[in-house]
Amino acid sequence: RMAAAPPSYCFVAFPPCSKDGLVVFGKNSARPRDEVQEVVYFAAADHDPGSKVECTYIEIEQVLKTHAVVLSRPSWLWGAEMGANEHGVCVANEAVVTREPASESEALLGMDLVRLGLERGATAKEALDVIVALLEEHGQGGNYYEDGNSCHTFQSAFLIVDRNEAWILETSGKYWAAEKITEGVKCICNQLSLTTKIDAEHPELRNYVRSQGWWNGDSDFNFSEVFSLADDHLACCSGKESLEKQGGDVSAQAMIDVLRDKDSGVCVDSESFLTTASIVSVLPQDPSFPCVHYFTGTPDPSRSIFKPFIFVDDVKLVPKVQSPSFGNDDPAKKIPRFQEKPDRRHELYKAHEWARSLLENDQDKGQKLMRIMLDLEKQGLEAMEDILTRTDFFSEVVDLFYDCVDTELKFFK
Repeated sequence: RMAAAPPSYCFVAFPPCSKDGLVVFGKNSARPRDEVQEVVYFAAADHDPGSKVECTYIEIEQVLKTHAVVLSRPSWLWGAEMGANEHGVCVANEAVVTREPASESEALLGMDLVRLGLERGATAKEALDVIVALLEEHGQGGNYYEDGNSCHTFQSAFLIVDRNEAWILETSGKYWAAEKITEGVKCICNQLSLTTKIDAEHPELRNYVRSQGWWNGDSDFNFSEVFSLADDHLACCSGKESLEKQGGDVSAQAMIDVLRDKDSGVCVDSESFLTTASIVSVLPQDPSFPCVHYFTGTPDPSRSIFKPFIFVDDVKLVPKVQSPSFGNDDPAKKIPRFQEKPDRRHELYKAHEWARSLLENDQDKGQKLMRIMLDLEKQGLEAMEDILTRTDFFSEVVDLFYDCVDTELKFFK
């Protein structure tokens, strides 16, 4: 049996389940416990005709223009686990296991497709079209982990969201199916979830599964039943119930609370895997208001705070949440790959290691520190709620993420 995929979770809530005409998106990224995730920003850019872009493992053709993006990514790779672009599109990736083994040959990773979809798609549907076209042209494959001892390969599922709609995209090799969502609450995780409601698909999908003997064409086509191993397509996420219980009041805070919930399994803290970073995005359906994206940049959202980011004209880089760069000497780029594992910890990650130690060894001081940090987070959430009701916000938020990280570090010193 193939290795189990890390138990990550993605959510989206649309009106009438969310409050104040907002679309609320969230994801916990479960990765190997010692992996460092960084938050990075890339400005919109124009590119020369015929130019190339080097992804994690392969080089592909670049487009003439890429959108500004903010990403949370494992610091050794080019792509991202999750992120957003300047047009209010959010994309998150889930590793999934299907009855068809994932390729060990180096191609595009699911995380590469997240970034490419954000850089090239101005709507959720455009990002979907970008991802499936690249999947068809280049395929998916290669090691999902920074591990020179063995190759961990998975297929990919995606949650792609904008102010108006979301698409659940699930893949196996180059074949795919997608469902459109415009209301209610939806959760995806590391198991296939699409059934018979399919709004777009690979043109040869059904012919392919017939040729494999997986579906005879006599019954309704159920994507997860056809492609899943055994009963892996069963419902996977109790966090969805927590959001549904909010009625019409799903907010950024409600999404954060779900991502912090260890009892439900949404917040992962096991021997093998840890929630290494989290994101919550608030997308007003009214385009005159800004989208707000909250990142932890550090592991375990129950011990991290969510810091707000808004796209503006003068976004500053935040080196304190960016890992060291090793250039062409990076063991992830050298062949054979991953022969060494460099120290990729950024400044905020190191500070959180100290804070975690304090929480474990001095409960009183640790709880006091957490109360201070959560109060800081609450102030940020309240400020963002105010901004989401106004249009004159630009001068106040240019350095917001930077200031929050700076303040967070001061509490650790």
